[in-house]
Amino acid sequence: MARLVLASASPRRRELLAAAGLVFEVAPADVDESLPPRTDPAEGAVRLARSKALAAAARLGGGAAADELVLAADTIVAIEDPAEPGATRLLGKPADAGEARAMLRLLSRSRHAVVTGVAALRTRDGALETGFERTWVTMRAIAPEEVEAYVRSGEWEGKAGGYAIQETADRFVTKLEEGGLDNVVGLPVGLALELLGRLGGPARTP
Repeated sequence: MARLVLASASPRRRELLAAAGLVFEVAPADVDESLPPRTDPAEGAVRLARSKALAAAARLGGGAAADELVLAADTIVAIEDPAEPGATRLLGKPADAGEARAMLRLLSRSRHAVVTGVAALRTRDGALETGFERTWVTMRAIAPEEVEAYVRSGEWEGKAGGYAIQETADRFVTKLEEGGLDNVVGLPVGLALELLGRLGGPARTP
């Protein structure tokens, strides 16, 4: 059975994979996560996931002799741009507290999309499978003092859109549609298993 390698440092993705009963190793991939402003969210998320999978596979360096499956993911939050109706603004991970504050203010009282691109790569022949999942998230109005308290908490660090639904930001969320909660957390497990299955499937715990 192929060895599974998760190309992510995200503890949330590790927890989701472990909960699904998968045996895996972690080998984070460092890639440029910037995208052009008007990139389609699904296209952008898949592009970044593919780049992470390829970068991780290159670092592993096993080549054709290795029997490894590399799993990578990237999550993007997309919301209609208030400055340009009809256009979409993409929100990745905030660079600092000021950017996190601005993102939360933008997401307050919104219905936005959380899109996660997933890529699975088989190192022995370079076979690559990709896909994405989209979840629509509706948020209530977030009071200014709530924004400030959340920014002070530091939960926003390393989170697309500046919030973590699996932690205390769930109190801001009133509705999820289409995709699953695990997608908003950072990894649509069903999709990941489907893509890995196409490449031979990963090992599971007994």
